[in-house]
Amino acid sequence: MFERLRRRPPPPEDLSRQAIDALEVRVADLEQMIQGLQDAVHREAVRRDEQAARFERRIEPRELARALSEDARERGL
Repeated sequence: MFERLRRRPPPPEDLSRQAIDALEVRVADLEQMIQGLQDAVHREAVRRDEQAARFERRIEPRELARALSEDARERGL
């Protein structure tokens, strides 16, 4: 119990170094989080671009005419 009272506080420069070390660790963690977020946003953007391209192909006049013709044959029209 008295050990804590007998210990001297660390010199101010040690406190500053500790604070800087803690901040550096925190910044590294934040950089990793941001990088993960950027990766997730990129994957989602690629997925949506591919989805938009599929929709565009489906509504091209030639593809649309083929799909309508196929549908009409299936329905017996």
